[in-house]
Amino acid sequence: MSTQPVGNGRHRVVVIGSGFGGLFGTKHLKRADVDVTLISKTTTHLFQPLLYQVATGILSVGEIAPATRLVLRKQKNARVLLGEVTDIDLEKRAVTSVLLGESTETPYDTLIVATGAQQSYFGNDQFATFAPGMKTIDDALELRGRILGSFEQAEVAQTQEERDRLLSFVVVGAGPTGVELAGQIAELSDRTLEGTFHNIDPRDARVILVEGAGAVLGPMGPKLGGKAQRRLESMGVEIQLNALVTDVDAHGVTVQDADGTSRRIESACKVWSAGVQASPLGKMLADQSDGTEVDRAGRVVVEPDLTVKGHPNVFVVGDLMSVPGVPGQAQGAIQGATYAAKQIKSELAGKQTVQDRKPFSYFNKGSMATISRFSAVCQVGKLEFGGFIAWLAWLGLHLYYLVGYRSRITTIFQWFVTFLGRTRGQMAATEQWIFARLALEAVYSDSEEGEEIVRGAAGRRPPAPSPGTPAVTAESVETGAPEKPGGDRKVG
Repeated sequence: MSTQPVGNGRHRVVVIGSGFGGLFGTKHLKRADVDVTLISKTTTHLFQPLLYQVATGILSVGEIAPATRLVLRKQKNARVLLGEVTDIDLEKRAVTSVLLGESTETPYDTLIVATGAQQSYFGNDQFATFAPGMKTIDDALELRGRILGSFEQAEVAQTQEERDRLLSFVVVGAGPTGVELAGQIAELSDRTLEGTFHNIDPRDARVILVEGAGAVLGPMGPKLGGKAQRRLESMGVEIQLNALVTDVDAHGVTVQDADGTSRRIESACKVWSAGVQASPLGKMLADQSDGTEVDRAGRVVVEPDLTVKGHPNVFVVGDLMSVPGVPGQAQGAIQGATYAAKQIKSELAGKQTVQDRKPFSYFNKGSMATISRFSAVCQVGKLEFGGFIAWLAWLGLHLYYLVGYRSRITTIFQWFVTFLGRTRGQMAATEQWIFARLALEAVYSDSEEGEEIVRGAAGRRPPAPSPGTPAVTAESVETGAPEKPGGDRKVG
């Protein structure tokens, strides 16, 4: 294990996570007399609210995920360390991260933990094989491959039954992500792909939005939820409320209705947006402190100043913190990280002590969700409105929080092409975006199970290699070398 150098004696701040909380916390310490180390398991700052537009071909990865090192290169007191955090020692005041098997220990004086949340399958993690979430770049690219691949497979399907299954898209969860994704899949099939196939009409695609609760966009209230539901239904999206998904497999989903009856929805392409689970680092922090708890989603029940009980130098912000009235949205992460940075700067400048900290106060700037081009819903305080004006407000807000002028200019251009025209600029999709993750899963399974995972999860068998082409095997995925012809442990 390597240990990071002690440095020049300045106060050391370690920030874990490069999302909204981590990045904004780091940037707000730009002029402070501190050395900041940002540790992240990804090389980019991901603008997660626009992931669904990557999945549906509107935006490219570069527009919503700039390299963190480039974003922070002018901040002289900040450096970026790539690696996945595996341990936080509150007594020793050190963070251990791992990159390609190499462990690094980074000491700190103050710690900001902003590792966010991941997709929750409510104890059914096996669903992820067949219904990816929408939390990472890999998720979005895999889903784009699945969506476009379903149309391509439907074009060559031999039976109407198989064609119908391939043209059925199921979105689980009617929160903002589910609503936005369902709307864009419907627009993709109705506008962008119209007339591009010979044997199928993409407009025949079924988009089914399944929600276990009784309303669309439940937290935004019945008025806006009703507007969103009516707009989606006018686009042909089938909305099924009070429908609990109890099983997901290669060929579809099993749904239990409110009366207890079960039924099947045959579908090749499924996406999960029904819940989130906090990073496991939350439980690690709680276990080391005296009396700190985590809620059902794994979020840390923090003190009024967003710290861990008994450790006023450890702040928890963003989706990892549990604070009444603060939603798991970008604004909560930004405001929490800004608050933590202000406390650090004030205390180092001698303007206040730990005992003088005022409790964190969240200012609710409202909630938004886009449904389709020219249509969104918006909630600001008691003001609720929808339609074109809400859509313009949604565009403006998301452009404002995109990092970098280049990303904003490119995004405006892509939106202009997509929303005023019929085409989309990012329609490339490769089989690797689907099969790479599945092959890695197969590495940790026995050969028969691995083959079943790869064949079934993508809804079809991967193409057979050409004569003389080395076979891809579980071993070759792990070592990076293809197996010689004649190998008997094919992944696909």
